[in-house]
Amino acid sequence: MVRAYTLNKEPPNLTFRKKEKGGINFTSTVANTHLDLDTVKAICSEYKIHNADVTLRFDATADDLIDVIEGSRIYTPCIYAVNKIDQITLEELEILDRLPHYCPVSAHLEWNLDGLLEMIWEYLSLTRIYTKPKGMNPDYEDPVILSSKRKTVEDFCFRIHKDMLKQFKYALVWGSSAKHKPQRVGKEHELEDEDVVQIIKKV
Repeated sequence: MVRAYTLNKEPPNLTFRKKEKGGINFTSTVANTHLDLDTVKAICSEYKIHNADVTLRFDATADDLIDVIEGSRIYTPCIYAVNKIDQITLEELEILDRLPHYCPVSAHLEWNLDGLLEMIWEYLSLTRIYTKPKGMNPDYEDPVILSSKRKTVEDFCFRIHKDMLKQFKYALVWGSSAKHKPQRVGKEHELEDEDVVQIIKKV
């Protein structure tokens, strides 16, 4: 299967579900200017699909529906890192600053490399969680990396070792997700970037 990439765009907010019978059912929760039932049926027919539920939650196009049916498009964030900014004029830099998803750097002079790193964290939606063994200081050198979509204490434990949850009693959390420091939490607690976590095990 050939994969196509779409940069810096969210996947279409539409649902496509095949079924055994019942024909093509088309529902839209918003005003739609591109698709109607006949168009949806025609697109599905091209893929030999005659029974499906299609629900739109935004003003989708035919291409959006085709992308979801094929399932071959990958939506991914992208940063344009422009190097050697020390060799351009201030006027040229101001023009570049108008571009979206752009980060100016100079690898030779090590300018704005920290800014690029922060931008990478933001675009990848990563969350850094620091461990704190009992009676010791937090380990700020080697954080546990979680996705911003899966960042509960349970996800944290599973990332360290899949058997940790069997011994889990509760966790102590320091950081922006804690109401007080430390806060005693269960495995459903959602963590925030740069929280510190200490796992308390069952005796």
